[in-house]
Amino acid sequence: MPNPAILVTGATGKTGRRVVECLVRMKLPARAGSRNPAPDGVHFDWSQSETWSAALDGVRAVYLVAPSGVTDVLGAMKPFIDQAVEVGVDRFVLLSASSLPEGGPMMGAVHAYLRQAAPHWTVLRPSWFMQNFSELQHQSTIKDERRIYSATADGRVGFIEVGDIASVAAHALADPAFPDAEYILTGPETMSYSEVAAVIGKVIGADVRYIRLLEAEVADRFRSIGIPDEYAKLLAAMDSTIADGAENRVTTKVADITGQPPRSFEAFAASAAAAWYP
Repeated sequence: MPNPAILVTGATGKTGRRVVECLVRMKLPARAGSRNPAPDGVHFDWSQSETWSAALDGVRAVYLVAPSGVTDVLGAMKPFIDQAVEVGVDRFVLLSASSLPEGGPMMGAVHAYLRQAAPHWTVLRPSWFMQNFSELQHQSTIKDERRIYSATADGRVGFIEVGDIASVAAHALADPAFPDAEYILTGPETMSYSEVAAVIGKVIGADVRYIRLLEAEVADRFRSIGIPDEYAKLLAAMDSTIADGAENRVTTKVADITGQPPRSFEAFAASAAAAWYP
């Protein structure tokens, strides 16, 4: 197969677009798949199987980002994975999460299926994104209220910068000999949400506070922004696992794989400060 391509699903998302950028810098033929593709991308939609064949044409490796808001993730992704294997895709790199073990809910079920069905597979299990504070759920409350809400209590998290996840993913996609394994990815240190609030406050010169909520209150907040009930409960329950210490760990995998240390939260916050100004 001449110059086989690498398909990146979710290519306009937080990790996907950065994976494409990494592959381009590595001079590899990245194919950016999304529901609303750029002119040089390809139409890809998990819910529209008629988009899959063109997206997979000439592809040897796929970066898998699960469809959002779906609780039966394996049910949504398995038909595509099966089709990809049938047309000769050799390597899959799945974005999962540190909180989702193999065989567990959501991407954990896909993780188990890849071990069974894929010729070669890598599962990335990053900790919580630093960009959760600058681009996702906490950005608006920091900007508008100078508050961070969660049910994590004093639990600590090895927050990771999304660019570091993308770099690891690009290495896994590019290397035909990359080991079939799972990788827990973290930043260089663990932090509590109150420490995160203090760092952001220092960067922007404001009093940013962490507000402790109950798990049920966090679920209500997710529902209020349109997240389906069961998915909102699942996300809120993850806060409780943080409070119980499940994310209080640091690994060296980013540096081991990429040769570069993971970015610190302080460096991230300094670069993201514009997201928090009114």
